[in-house]
Amino acid sequence: MKYEIIGDAFPAVKCHLEKGEVMKCEGGSMSWMDRGITMSTEGGGGLGKAFSRAVSGESVFFNHFTCSVDQGEIAFASSFPGRVIPIELGAGQSIIAQKTAFLACEESVDVAMHFHSKVGAGVFGGMGFIMQKFTGPGTVFLEIHGGLESYELAAGEEKVVDGPHLAIIGSGVEFEVETIKGMKNKLLGGNGLFNTVLRGPGKIWLQTIPVPTVAAAIAPYLPTQTSS
Repeated sequence: MKYEIIGDAFPAVKCHLEKGEVMKCEGGSMSWMDRGITMSTEGGGGLGKAFSRAVSGESVFFNHFTCSVDQGEIAFASSFPGRVIPIELGAGQSIIAQKTAFLACEESVDVAMHFHSKVGAGVFGGMGFIMQKFTGPGTVFLEIHGGLESYELAAGEEKVVDGPHLAIIGSGVEFEVETIKGMKNKLLGGNGLFNTVLRGPGKIWLQTIPVPTVAAAIAPYLPTQTSS
């Protein structure tokens, strides 16, 4: 599978498939494709995985797109201005990402829900208690909201992040919630009550304009509904 990322600030990934190659995504992610590519809707792999996706509010099905001609093109567009990044995973290699980050992947990539063992880290840290885990081999395409900044954390090195800005966590990185110190900081600082602390070793990817931040910024300017 070959691919190219287009669109600048409004990105999409175009995947160029050879006969027999398959891409998969969640419902609604496909943007356009050649006639020679066929779609089939299939379960997410086993009763356990289907159950975990159902209880998290996610669809238990994936759309599989198979190239049935010598060459075919299929595109997946981002849902928000930012970046689309490809991550190539080796056999058994995993990353964890926000649920909203997943765009598409090769059929060989295993996609599973990831329930963080520390409920507080998910609920208060802003990343979400339920995330998605991607395990190779294969390439997964993830969308980043706004700009992208990545860091390679050494063992024991920490980075303090406002939760929604955390997009992807590499293998080996731990994260937990830290209460912001000082009552004035909590009430007047504008960053809520908690930060997310990431601890290496491993790589992290951060996004500059998370959708929740944008939604909060424009909410005061939206018209309010009045009952008749």
